Amino acid sequence: MSSSAAATRAAYSVSPIPPITSDVSIPPDRPATDLNILLIPHPRHTILLRVSGESMTGAGIYPGDLLIVDRYREPRSGHIVVADLEGTFTLKRLVCRCGGWSLEACHPAYPPLPLDSTEDAGQVHIWGVAIHAIRSF
Repeated sequence: MSSSAAATRAAYSVSPIPPITSDVSIPPDRPATDLNILLIPHPRHTILLRVSGESMTGAGIYPGDLLIVDRYREPRSGHIVVADLEGTFTLKRLVCRCGGWSLEACHPAYPPLPLDSTEDAGQVHIWGVAIHAIRSF
């Protein structure tokens, strides 16, 4: 083996990393965390939806994820919302720029949907605000 090949091989060799071990203890007087309280601020107005499609992958929301959607929360610019487009649900970011509203995907393959005209606004209803995404490994 040439010296340059040996140097290359040495540069890419992997050394074993010793395992890190640690004991994790929870104080007995510490109450368990209730995920319902932590994740669902308005239980009577909150639902779970399963994501399909890839339009929000840029926001870290992937097909198969579960979304916690709050129907009580007032939608604002920047929120990720579930919108009803003539009976079909979509997940997009609600954006206001220069006084004009739009629904925007977080994926370059999907164009924004402007909501400026009354014609578009009549066809779109903001159904709820996505507040958490849950992904299984």
